[in-house]
Amino acid sequence: MDVSGGKKDIFKGIFGDLMEFADRVSSVLGCPVTIEDGNHRVLAYSMHDDTTDQARISTIISRRVPEKVINSLWREGILPAIISSDKPVQVPSINEVGLGKRAAISIRKNNEVLGFIWALEVNKPFSKEDMDFLELAAKEAKNQLLQLQIRKKRKEESHQEFFWQLLTAHFQDEQDIARRLAQFSLPKPACFTVLVFEFPEEITQEVERNISYMLTTTQKVKPFFFTTDQRKLILLVGSKQKDGFETSIKEFIPYFINQMSTRFSVNDILGTCGGIYRSLIQGTDSYEEALFTLKIKRAFPKETKDLTEYQELGIFQSLDTLVKSRYSLTEHIPIQALNSYDNKNQTNLIHTLQVYLEKDCNPAETAKQLHIHINTLTYRLKRIADIGRINLKDPLQKVTLYLDFKMKQYQEFLQKK
Repeated sequence: MDVSGGKKDIFKGIFGDLMEFADRVSSVLGCPVTIEDGNHRVLAYSMHDDTTDQARISTIISRRVPEKVINSLWREGILPAIISSDKPVQVPSINEVGLGKRAAISIRKNNEVLGFIWALEVNKPFSKEDMDFLELAAKEAKNQLLQLQIRKKRKEESHQEFFWQLLTAHFQDEQDIARRLAQFSLPKPACFTVLVFEFPEEITQEVERNISYMLTTTQKVKPFFFTTDQRKLILLVGSKQKDGFETSIKEFIPYFINQMSTRFSVNDILGTCGGIYRSLIQGTDSYEEALFTLKIKRAFPKETKDLTEYQELGIFQSLDTLVKSRYSLTEHIPIQALNSYDNKNQTNLIHTLQVYLEKDCNPAETAKQLHIHINTLTYRLKRIADIGRINLKDPLQKVTLYLDFKMKQYQEFLQKK
């Protein structure tokens, strides 16, 4: 395209006015135009008449692209195509989310996506000249968005400093925290929790940008703050009301893990959350609970596969206290007797007992796990009861033995760390 013919001059005299920028792009293309940041928040939009669609209206009203639209664009492979290219992309209609035909291009600095320009097709298909102009507009918008990015980075650094102070018990009273929130123009949540995600490798700048994208575009929860620490992503999520908040958190954790895998090929992420509190002064408590839950998930991957919340840990909450107590220093007599018998006779009664207890004393499930006949299991359980002098109908004895097995497993995990 010959940009010397006047098309490039249309951007002269624009200094930080993205609304004017959008209007000028719209005047050339003859259609509604929207400019978003890299996380699909609306930065500017042109004037439009009745020739628009529901997706654009919803985006402008909420100042962000609806999550259902973003998910559809990812599912159809449209957003990956836009993000990976410096050329405009034709976007077909997606009627179920109210999205009409569009042309879109990413605004980028080298390989980093700073934002997007979306142009809604109205009266006629976009010509090659239109697409060339969109490419020019994206290059001209780069400097505008770089200035916004610098201001955004400074703001995020200030937020992260405050967040670390909150996590490490820096504040003495709730009023001090409320004053700092007011400085950030953030409302105090009625309730909150701290989430911790552990990644398989140290979080790079690229992965952190993808994390920011996910947290900004999701409408399942409201992340107030987030930061990274080597392999960990830590975020504080709040809500205006407690009703439904716990359910939202429980749904968000696997959703985030799944989407990081599907969209960005980051696999094997573990996610946990601490307790839900009303007072932000308890942010440290929720953070430490989330970290402890993460440690338990690593120590007992099989038992905690579907567990994410600290309150779901049950007796595991007390493991650190138990392993430090005198109780854990002595192996109980029934365990000693069974170990001695196994070693002498080349049997595995200890393992049979452990599986039986882990399966909540369900004979059918235990036999299936051990790949033995139910009659064989019945015989083994009788031998276990006789040799260890164990009453397998006594809940107190069963709980004690179960804890013995779990503490031993936990101690072995701690020794490997």
